[in-house]
Amino acid sequence: MSKQKKPAGGLNIIIVGCGKVGTTLVEQLVKEGHDITIVDKNAKKIQELSSLYDIMGIVGNGASFSVQQDAGIENADLIIAVTESDELNLLCCTLAKRVAKCSAIARVRTPDYSKEIVYLREKLGLAMVINPELEASREASRILCLPTALEVNTFANGQAELIKYKIPEGNPLVGTTIAELSRKTATSLLICVVEREGEIYIPSGDFTMKKNDVISFCTQRNFSRTFFEDLSVKTNQVKNTMIIGGGKAAYYLAKRLIGMGINVKIIENDRQRCEDLSVLLPKAIIINGDGTDEELLKEEGIEYAESFVALTGIDEENILLTLHARQVSNAKTITKINRINFKDVISRLDLGSVVYPRYITSEAIIAYVRAKNESGDSNIETLYHLFDHRVEAIEFKVDQESEVTGTPLQALDLKRHLLVAFINRNGKIIIPSGQDTIERGDTVMVVTTHTGFNDITDILK
Repeated sequence: MSKQKKPAGGLNIIIVGCGKVGTTLVEQLVKEGHDITIVDKNAKKIQELSSLYDIMGIVGNGASFSVQQDAGIENADLIIAVTESDELNLLCCTLAKRVAKCSAIARVRTPDYSKEIVYLREKLGLAMVINPELEASREASRILCLPTALEVNTFANGQAELIKYKIPEGNPLVGTTIAELSRKTATSLLICVVEREGEIYIPSGDFTMKKNDVISFCTQRNFSRTFFEDLSVKTNQVKNTMIIGGGKAAYYLAKRLIGMGINVKIIENDRQRCEDLSVLLPKAIIINGDGTDEELLKEEGIEYAESFVALTGIDEENILLTLHARQVSNAKTITKINRINFKDVISRLDLGSVVYPRYITSEAIIAYVRAKNESGDSNIETLYHLFDHRVEAIEFKVDQESEVTGTPLQALDLKRHLLVAFINRNGKIIIPSGQDTIERGDTVMVVTTHTGFNDITDILK
């Protein structure tokens, strides 16, 4: 059974693999109005997803030509392979590229393949090769470079940062309006979002910040450190970290941290994996033991660790480990969570920074899908969902002149609950005022509570 012509405004997308990542992609892409077919050998999972969402389900091997035909590969705009096997994902995409004109995205997690991502993408003609664990390690390392932050997201090829920070009691920001912020700091920045007692605000100049507000602010790379110093907040990069769990994410993170001069200790239960890590990471301390053993953690110095990262494969363990670390130490904590159930409960726990590899994967893919689906004058470069998907931060590349270009921002009829956070012009980051304009060739980051923006002109009413 093959698909019909794609619906107006949407793409025909085949997703191979209905594990955690595949399920998240189905949920997000259906919301965005795309026509989805899911392929997996597990008939029960296919049935569950097909009953939850208006999608087509095909039971079979996604790397089979006949199965791809049944899924409608001839009319597909995009195939996304996110099974647990890197080889199967690459084979699915390679076959699809041979028999159809669709774009292809593969999830590839193995370190050996990750070293060859550029080669694989070019030689196999893939639109994207994505590694959730590698991307999660990048996010975690950015946070450990600026431990005061809860999140550090990058835009404009790393030239701009969006920082999430919780305002503590006694902080100079308490009682300060957005308009008064320039008196507290000389740093050029823009506070884009405030979360207060579960409510989200896109603040105007008269908005007054309070204790325990969680703010997200945008600034030029490395300026965030100056901002925190102006507030007398400690910002130094951590000197050491304790990682629980020795999987792929731990390997990627440890390798990055060692390259930054941070001492790394990994506690892993599997002896063979410890031996492998000792060879792969000769500068790290590898401990073979149960990372959930309180006595072992104490012996290995959890009380004195500057940072603690829970990267086991079990979310519940990661949460309990982080809560324990926050009780017995002053360590900066990062928790990896794979499932997205009970997010409301998790958000109420004092976990510090939380990294969701599934979201990292889905956001990169959704950014690509939105750009592919739009035939307008701009493309989506980067997309992040913030505050439990209630806010989107989207970076657009402005390729052509349009109704938003050449006109001062204050004269544009912008939608409510939206801010233009920065303009990147020839590598220079501009935190815009009302007099600044968007020009052809710029990249522009927009923060909004609206969803589904595909083009920079969507910022207009």
